[in-house]
Amino acid sequence: MTTRLDKPIKREITVGGEAFVLTLMPDAVTITPKGRRKGKTFAWAELWSGEQELTTQLRASVAGLAPTGAPERPPLALHRGRAPRRR
Repeated sequence: MTTRLDKPIKREITVGGEAFVLTLMPDAVTITPKGRRKGKTFAWAELWSGEQELTTQLRASVAGLAPTGAPERPPLALHRGRAPRRR
């Protein structure tokens, strides 16, 4: 039987020798370096829909780095609709 997540739960994890605080909330998950106030927050809907993966791939392609283990995909269209007018 599972327990409903109705309030934030904080847990400490170690990744690559660094300590982080993982906060599970009903609407999102946050990972913050231990001793810091600001971290990265991911909404559950973003994680489930795959939107976060697309964002990561876009950032990697802009930085000129290919994400490890990710399949090759065509680049995303950054501008949809009409082209901007030239003056």
